[in-house]
Parts: sequence; C-alpha cells; structure tokens
Amino acid sequence: MAQQGRNTVCIREVQKSLRDSAKKLIENKIAQYGLEQYGFRVTKERIETPGGGQIIFQGMQDHTAESIKSLEGFDCAWVEEAQTLSELSLRLLRPTIRKPGSELWFSWNPRKATDPVDQLLRSDKQPTGTTVVRANWSDNPWFPKELEQERLDDKANNVDQYDHIWEGAYARVFKGAYYANHLEAAAREGRIGSFPVDPILRKHAYWDIGGTSNTSDATAIWIVQFVGEDIRVLDYYEAVGQEFGEHVGWLNRNGYEHAVMKLPHDGKTHDKVQRITPRSFLNDAGFQVDVCRNLGPGAAMRRIEAARRIFPRCKFDAVKTDMGRERLAWYHEKWDEKTNRGLGPQHDDASHGADAFGQMAVDVLDRKPEGRKWSSPRRNLTGV
Repeated sequence: MAQQGRNTVCIREVQKSLRDSAKKLIENKIAQYGLEQYGFRVTKERIETPGGGQIIFQGMQDHTAESIKSLEGFDCAWVEEAQTLSELSLRLLRPTIRKPGSELWFSWNPRKATDPVDQLLRSDKQPTGTTVVRANWSDNPWFPKELEQERLDDKANNVDQYDHIWEGAYARVFKGAYYANHLEAAAREGRIGSFPVDPILRKHAYWDIGGTSNTSDATAIWIVQFVGEDIRVLDYYEAVGQEFGEHVGWLNRNGYEHAVMKLPHDGKTHDKVQRITPRSFLNDAGFQVDVCRNLGPGAAMRRIEAARRIFPRCKFDAVKTDMGRERLAWYHEKWDEKTNRGLGPQHDDASHGADAFGQMAVDVLDRKPEGRKWSSPRRNLTGV
C-alpha cells in the first residue's frame, strides 16, 4: 500500500500573489535535484507531492476564524519570514494544525524581541516539545566565497547592522530613527528605572485608536503622570483586533480607572465595525474623556518634533514601558534609497505607540506655552 501523501501549507503574513510566496524557491529545488521522477509535479496554484499530497501557499491575513478551519487536516505549516507574523495570526494558526503527528515550522531572521514568534520560541515559555535551531552563515557548509566577502565587508564597514544581518541578533534601526538618541540619553541619565507614582495627581491615558477587525491597526495607550516638571511614563499597552471592552478591562485591572482618557481627534468618529464612538464608549464606562486637537496637515512631523522637545523631561518605568520604548526606538523615516531622501514616517507596528506618545507631547506643549512655567497638574481628590 502506497504511503499517504503529506499536505503542507507555506504561509506568509501577507501574500498578495504567488509571486510573494516560496513557491518559486521550491520549484527551483525540485528541478535542481531532479525530484520530478519521484512524483513531484508543479501546477499553477500548488505543488503536488508523492502519494497524493500537496504543497499550497497562503497569506494569514486572508484568513478568518472560520476560513482557517480549511487547514485543519494539514500535516505541516511552514511560516516563512515569521518575524512579520502578527499575534492574531499566530493565535489562529496554532490550534488549527493539530492533526496527530503534525508540525509547525517557523523560519525567520530575528527582528525584535517583542515580535510574536520571538515571544513564542525565544522566551522562557516555549511550548512543550519545541525545537529551536539557530542557523547562521557559519553553519552552512556550502557558504559561497562571494557571501563571505560581503560578510567581511559588512563587519568592517557596517558595524551597527552586522550582528543583525549575519549573526542573528535583534535589529536596531539607525538610519532615520527619530528617537534612538533620546532613548539612549534617557538610559544614560538614569531616566529608565523605577519611579514613584504620586497617589494624589491624576494619571492620563494617551491613545492611538485601532479597530476591531482582524486586519486593523493596533490600539496603543501610554499611561502618564505629570509630577512637577517630570513626565513620568508609567505604563504602555498595545492590542490588535480587540474590542473596546478589552482595552477598558486592561485599564481597570491595572488601576487606571480614574485616569483621564486623552483621545486623538478621530476619537469622536465611529468605529468601522462596532458603529460606536470611542469617546461615547469610554464615557459610558465612567471615564473622563478629552479629545485632543486636530493637528491638520503635517501632523506626524509635528508629533515627532514635540516628542523630541519633551523627551528630556520623561522618566520611563523600565518594566511596564519596555514594549513601548521598543516601539519608539524602532520608529523611523521611510527612506528612498534611489534618491537618498526621507519620505516621512514609516507606517508599521511601531507607528501606533509612537503616534500616541507624540500626541502626549503635543498636549504637554499645548498646556505649557513657550516662556511660561508648567501649569500645575489637576489633583485627584479621590486619592487614586
């Protein structure tokens, strides 16, 4: 009796067409090693394998909680460029590939410690039965001399990026990074650590609002307290695709139920899925809500300039703002290599936390006009 064929799905977070997939790479390897004679057959949409198996190619952002069930009978899922896989996609995929003997493969060049795949596989909470292999250029017995020369050139001339490109270290954005120097100064000056929370002064929650669909931007919240001339950045929260009730739950669980909610100007508009306004939802949940002014054209750069101005007054909780500070460190200029000029802020998973932080900075400068002392923070008579 012939062995049953193996069904494999090759996954990327975003796959607009098969050109974006690993299909061409696998086709080339089949041809290189003459595997057609063993039953491999390339078709337009998939690759047929011996014993009636198949290899298909899909993007996770095309899947919903219902459509992902089409993969339940698959033996293997290979996630390529896994550093781009979202937390939502990971939550959908892991319970789906559960056939007896099935496997999940992830291949990636590490980017950030907070990427979901790194949290899953490179933290101290790895799933039972996990095997993690760190494979670098030095492990490749066929490493060509051309790449060796390129590696040596980078080691000599591109020191800042060498460890990430060649040794599997996490990336740091240097070219066009808006806040990297400010964060390094904060660390150097002891402004990243543990700082007391004033029990009398109000806390403020500065939002960047995402949505509740599977492909929405993240919702990000910074918790800030103004103590004298200090801006104490107490906490950071981020979530993708969650309903507003989840955000409110986090605020209440962490003792921020009396914080003033500071929403961007679009906080008065309706959520595309729930048809409610963030402002009305938070009002109904018992929060005091303020909506920040519309900055108009050039808003992103105004937020960046404001953040740079207030950074020297910021003190960050080292533990609770860790992810937020990583978002700020990563936030950078989109660069046109052909023209060697900046194109404005890169929109990626760092943007939402950076936008909320920038909105806080604008709000701080709005209430402290140039040449005047800082206004006294509002006091909270409830003692929270």
